[in-house]
Amino acid sequence: MAPRSPDLHAALRCFSLASFRLLATEVEAGAEVPFAFEEHDAQGRTTFYEFRPLIASFVEARSQRLAELADARLAIDALLDEPAARIFAGGLNSGRTGEDALWETILLPLVVRTADARGGFDWDDETWEREYGELERSLFGAERRHVVVSPLIGLEVGAAIELGAGIRVRPFVTGELSGPWPESSGLLPERFAREPDRSAVLELMHVLPQGATARPDGAAELADAVTALRLAVGGPVAAGPVLFERVDWRPVGVRPVLPIAAAQPPGEPTRLDVFRGELARRLREHVAAADEDPQLGEALDRWELSLFQAEPFRSEQLRAALDSLLGGGAGLWAAALRAAVLLGESGRERAEQHARLRQLAEGGEGGDVAGAVRDALVEALVFGDRAELVSALDESLLGVRPRPGGRLLARAAEPRVA
Repeated sequence: MAPRSPDLHAALRCFSLASFRLLATEVEAGAEVPFAFEEHDAQGRTTFYEFRPLIASFVEARSQRLAELADARLAIDALLDEPAARIFAGGLNSGRTGEDALWETILLPLVVRTADARGGFDWDDETWEREYGELERSLFGAERRHVVVSPLIGLEVGAAIELGAGIRVRPFVTGELSGPWPESSGLLPERFAREPDRSAVLELMHVLPQGATARPDGAAELADAVTALRLAVGGPVAAGPVLFERVDWRPVGVRPVLPIAAAQPPGEPTRLDVFRGELARRLREHVAAADEDPQLGEALDRWELSLFQAEPFRSEQLRAALDSLLGGGAGLWAAALRAAVLLGESGRERAEQHARLRQLAEGGEGGDVAGAVRDALVEALVFGDRAELVSALDESLLGVRPRPGGRLLARAAEPRVA
């Protein structure tokens, strides 16, 4: 099939030929391609080991010399003249944009993918044409699939669970990262894929329309999903420390996960079942919209920070979270009273909740009250309108309307040891 852009085809082919010649000369002169040693520990089955040539590392180590080739400049100019390539030059690739991003997401990967397919730097026209054809299909297709994957720990997952907006939690598939990113084994959490609560990933997929020139900020969306999972299951959930980004299965970057999402809180691992997965889906929708309510956003931030702190700082964060969530400008005493009404189904339960929350409000340490603050956040998020919830709780206290909220969903968030 004739190339869609003959000028781009010619420029990239000349660059690839020149690159292969330089790299083959290096190997002939004694340079060695490094290898990665991977251990595949399948639970209950025989462990096997694999040596993978790190062709990407070999090529990237000579990136400066490749960039000095005359054909490299011509290839960059051809890409800059092609509007469809702008999505690969977006500002979400480790902070690099423009020519640097095109170099790292198109030109070097084209050389690497061709060499990987050949097992070295022995040029083959058919192999290169196949790789270039995939690039053109990505550039000129009707739509593009933007996929971000990050390791997820602290949860045991039996099957894929959808969290909405293209985000899901699913079991990790052996080799899915080491293929596109041979160095990925050194970027994964310790003991990843070897233990039940360290064998899942958080995946985000966007379908981008033709002509899209920017990639979505997957790191922020995954961080919201982690917050929702922490609220839903109460376990030590964390993502990262990095995320792997692709466009139409072409690797375009490895970036750090936001620090609050990458840090693992203390606690016992738990399991994400379908019921709590549905709760996490509903919570994620509201967490993502928290920027519209600064007080709700503050409550979520303070609660999440409390997960990582010891006393007395933990209780201070919980007090701030409770006040921002339900204080309504009246202070902690009002927030404690409203939370007790929200969480207690009977008069006795409300009195017990209020006694614990009042102790926190009066400056005492949180003790077991952290779960109550989390439950209040869950109920407020599910209710949907925090300001309306505060008004409804006040009217409930006056006896003019039923108590809002529903403990059924909050109970789903209670932690369960895997």
